[in-house]
Amino acid sequence: MGWLDRVPDQVDALRQARALMMRSKSADACLVLDQVLETTKEPAARADALVQRLSAVLNLGRTAEYAAAVDQALECAREVGDPYILGHAHALAALAAHHQGALDRCVTHFVQSASYLGRVQDPDGDTAWGWHDLAMAYSYLSFHGYALGAIERARQLGTAAGLPEELFAAPGIRLRNAVALDHSGDSDGCLRVLRDIGVDLCRFLDADGGVRLRPSTVTAYGYAAARRSALGEEVDDRVDVLALLAAGGDGARARDLRQLGDVCVAIGAGRPIEALARLGTITISPQTLGAAEPERLRSLTFARAGDHAAAHRADRHAFRLAAQRSDRLQTVYVDGIAAQIEREELRRTAAQYAGEALTDPLTGLPNRRQLERYVAAMVARGERAVIGVCDLDGFKAVNTEHGHHSGDLVLQRIAGVIHRVMRRGDFVARYGGDEFVVVLPGAGMAEATEVARRIAVAVGAEDWHALVPGTPVGVSVGFAEVNGSGPALRDALGQAFEIADREMLRAKRRPRAAS
Repeated sequence: MGWLDRVPDQVDALRQARALMMRSKSADACLVLDQVLETTKEPAARADALVQRLSAVLNLGRTAEYAAAVDQALECAREVGDPYILGHAHALAALAAHHQGALDRCVTHFVQSASYLGRVQDPDGDTAWGWHDLAMAYSYLSFHGYALGAIERARQLGTAAGLPEELFAAPGIRLRNAVALDHSGDSDGCLRVLRDIGVDLCRFLDADGGVRLRPSTVTAYGYAAARRSALGEEVDDRVDVLALLAAGGDGARARDLRQLGDVCVAIGAGRPIEALARLGTITISPQTLGAAEPERLRSLTFARAGDHAAAHRADRHAFRLAAQRSDRLQTVYVDGIAAQIEREELRRTAAQYAGEALTDPLTGLPNRRQLERYVAAMVARGERAVIGVCDLDGFKAVNTEHGHHSGDLVLQRIAGVIHRVMRRGDFVARYGGDEFVVVLPGAGMAEATEVARRIAVAVGAEDWHALVPGTPVGVSVGFAEVNGSGPALRDALGQAFEIADREMLRAKRRPRAAS
């Protein structure tokens, strides 16, 4: 029995509001939801209406309404006490806190949302949307690794509920991952992600002309194509970039993407004067694609015009903006946990609460606790998998010769490299220190061997000399297949982890080819 099956009043109107939101008609949905709130006192119906209304207000960018909408949704959700409605309310509250610049509150809502959604006993399509909105919040805060893990959970639940694949393809989440890579200097990684988004779009277009795409995602597909063009890469002839950018419903983020997309189209078409003029007249929320994106586009524009000195200055400005955001997020993550303790968990110690955090603040990847939860969920579902252990080579020398700050930068880059080369649906976590764990659901050793090869090649291709001169960085990887089912699966997972760890140590002892 799903969530709406337990709502005893106004179900037809609540379904109508959902349908309007799916078509990116958030303003119309607000009218329906306001009518529900005027005509029912039933707690579950009111909670659903308030959570949906909060989502609509966020889509419309009505910032003045955020605080009241969050308070009302959370208060009613707490009254009902259902894990789904609480989890979804906290996911949306995280988005609102982010758009308001209150990143400490955003992080505490992350923790609560993931905790509640993970407790849902009978997940359905609505639960899938809860995970989807949590993934969006993680993505906007630049925790891209966990955002992709959350959207994969949403996709799994959506598929089980019979919802179309297109609904959880999440081009916006992957788009923010791509531009973040570009802002940090990894344009090749950015292009790889943008190409993957384009492949999905063409597949959906070939299947049914894209009729099942959500309007709010169409603009993200258009921007991904336009951004590839701005980076100098041709786009598939089947993709009408301008038509995609023109679509997208009434959302504030879609409007931002349209304006930035027009800049990208001008850059790709060799019209730098037009691109600069557009950049000078538009106002873009830094939450849409990060504060660095306009400056990065300015750099690409100057480069297309042949003014390489100006392009370099703009590029360095974009890099500084991206780096400042990363440093701020690390501080905010710690401060956010402290604030949550002070407000809601005064009786618990900081150490106890720190254990509730699900994301590693340095890399943005899931941490050991979230890995354990993920594995526990796999055990409950009886899924087969391959587990891998990745350990850095040369990391001790990095810390010794360059200091721990440089070591942190290496860990951040390694996390991005590993995550970038994984298959969709794979799980990556920072286990501790310089050790990372990957889980490949439904895979065998053949797939694991290919993933290990991709990780080693990608790490080897990084310019470590520019980051930590004289201290090369490598990676040793060991994989093991989980052999077991039913009650024995948990023991099998533990055994596989031990085998993978031994295989990693064997790989570390093997002589390496001279480079």
